[in-house]
Amino acid sequence: MSASLAAAAAGFGTGLSLIVAIGAQNAFVLRQGIRRDAVLAVVGICALSDALLIALGVGGVGAVVVAWPGALNAVGWIGGAFLLCYGALAARRVFRPGAALRAEGEAAGSRRRAVLTCLAMTWLNPHVYLDTVFLLGSIAADRGELRWTFGLGAALASVCWFAALGFGARLLGRFLARPAAWRVLDGLVAATMVVLGVALVAGA
Repeated sequence: MSASLAAAAAGFGTGLSLIVAIGAQNAFVLRQGIRRDAVLAVVGICALSDALLIALGVGGVGAVVVAWPGALNAVGWIGGAFLLCYGALAARRVFRPGAALRAEGEAAGSRRRAVLTCLAMTWLNPHVYLDTVFLLGSIAADRGELRWTFGLGAALASVCWFAALGFGARLLGRFLARPAAWRVLDGLVAATMVVLGVALVAGA
């Protein structure tokens, strides 16, 4: 195996290990995939955002951001508040399924809403910066001249993961044909968002 291929494979494996963990972004992509609502746009935003952040990390921007620690604290407060609000809406769908179904019916196909929510899930989460800009950036730096090859592998991992999660989620559609199954899913989404939101606010 050539050095370039080894670096790309290492970047792919490292990137995949960081994004597979259950989080707000993955939960949102999964739900959009199951609903088949603006899946391509959501997957594209997540993958391109990761690629941009990884490029910033490989390029050494992480060292610049460290000089302004208040930036991540501000993102933590805003992102935490957003996740808590989104979690509250998911909890509302659990306890008031009739109203939620009417609201979702009116909003079905709203690409703009999905895009804005996805952008918020991605860019208002300080953990995204820690994983991509700082962690992947620092690991890539150890690769020397092959750091960009490592970063390319990590970016490819994001593309593969989000595409599989978003487009593969439709396979779960037949298991979620009943309203009760959606209430369970929304309950899990609500719990994930609230826990992460509280953690972000507490850590900010």
